[in-house]
Amino acid sequence: MANIISSYPAFIGQVGEPSGNQQRLDALKTYFEKGGVISFKRTETGWPKLIYPSPLKIRGRIEELEKLRATFAGKVRHWDGEVKKAKGYHAKNQLLKLKEPLYWKHTAKLLSDSDYRKDAESISLPAHLVADDRWKPMIRMFVNDIEYRKQLTETVRTSVVYKNDRKVARYANELQQFRMDRANNEIGVIQKKIDALDGEIAVLNKILAWAQE
Repeated sequence: MANIISSYPAFIGQVGEPSGNQQRLDALKTYFEKGGVISFKRTETGWPKLIYPSPLKIRGRIEELEKLRATFAGKVRHWDGEVKKAKGYHAKNQLLKLKEPLYWKHTAKLLSDSDYRKDAESISLPAHLVADDRWKPMIRMFVNDIEYRKQLTETVRTSVVYKNDRKVARYANELQQFRMDRANNEIGVIQKKIDALDGEIAVLNKILAWAQE
């Protein structure tokens, strides 16, 4: 006669505690905690014969969880790529700047114009970001328009916004840090989901081994 059981204490109450497979017992405890139900037939010795869930049903559930895990793993790869992009942002732009005529114009003015050099150094002009569309217009104005240059230099020198940091491009650093923090947070959240799925899959594989006996 088949028995339908939905809790570990009920299982032990009916068949005692089978010996010889502590890992299966631990898996069964977790299976019940997750809302699992089993049906079995008693045997003369050892573990009872598992009737439900069937191997087919267990494999189907494992397949579903593995697909979900693959989806989450893809998201982790995406966010890991975002971390790498943020970390490599400045290094990448150090290379890209070499292709920009505006960067070389800035470099020439640094060497030939002491007043320009003083202004550029006072605000830590992010000339290495010249290939970034976010910063290129500002750098172009700084290089080509002395009135704009003086106004920006004075703003950085006197504004309370720059009181603790006289770098005009500090936002670029803050943005990359924000991106890294966000990506790492997303990775942490998703990784917890993956770990939970790995645990559930491991439990089901142990139940599957029982069902196949």
